[in-house]
Amino acid sequence: MTAFDTKLNRVGSAIVEPKISLRDIELKFARPYGETIDVLDRVSLDVAPGQFVSIVGPSGCGKSTLLRILSGLIAPNGGRALIDGKPISANRDRIGFMFQRDTLLPWASVEENIRVGAELASAKRKSQSERIAELVAFLRLTGFEKHLPHELSGGMRQRVALGRLMAYEPQIYLLDEPFGALDSQTKSAMGRELLKVWSLHHRSVLFVTHDIDEAVTLSDRVIVLSARPGTVKLDIPIDLERPRDPAVLRRTPHFQKLIEQIWSALDYVEA
Repeated sequence: MTAFDTKLNRVGSAIVEPKISLRDIELKFARPYGETIDVLDRVSLDVAPGQFVSIVGPSGCGKSTLLRILSGLIAPNGGRALIDGKPISANRDRIGFMFQRDTLLPWASVEENIRVGAELASAKRKSQSERIAELVAFLRLTGFEKHLPHELSGGMRQRVALGRLMAYEPQIYLLDEPFGALDSQTKSAMGRELLKVWSLHHRSVLFVTHDIDEAVTLSDRVIVLSARPGTVKLDIPIDLERPRDPAVLRRTPHFQKLIEQIWSALDYVEA
């Protein structure tokens, strides 16, 4: 797979325009009695088309808040957030969001929950039923189409949530700790599912996680935010060959070196 130059958004010999661009993002939250909290301080980063970027950092540093700014749920106090060089308001239909909690409709079946994404899609390449059947098979949910969310395991529920996101066909995936509540074995399996999805469609991904191993395993780049107010402390390319086998990858010296670099930055910002 062709590597990205993280500073120039270069793919091979060509320089490409960023899919996602944050420039000098600042955010303050108001508290009672006029007090304010500085949440983000001049955060700038780009994500190239098809690039998988993870964001890590201490709790409360603004990781999830950045995703909410990109989705248009929160307006920053300063700076610019752009999709394809245009304001978020002009591109909301290109963005898909996945939360730590699956947010499935409890009264709807697996296929009905996935259908929600298909119904929201602005353009449909195939009939909804055909598309839903494809996603059910792709995510290994065959036989569970009529099951309700409470009848599924945590990992299966997240596969349904991922299927709903895929049915919407966004150009950008904003993923806010989507596997954070899962046990380690299920989390690893879901990471493989996500990479399988990404390798097929190469959407631009911003992935928030507290798990450094997960970030390195999945990503083209890892961005470390400082403690509040969050600012970019480290932007490190993950120069590991794809496709990646996590079981093999985690035993390699270079993987361990990348982990140590990221942990060192986190230790520094929390000191």
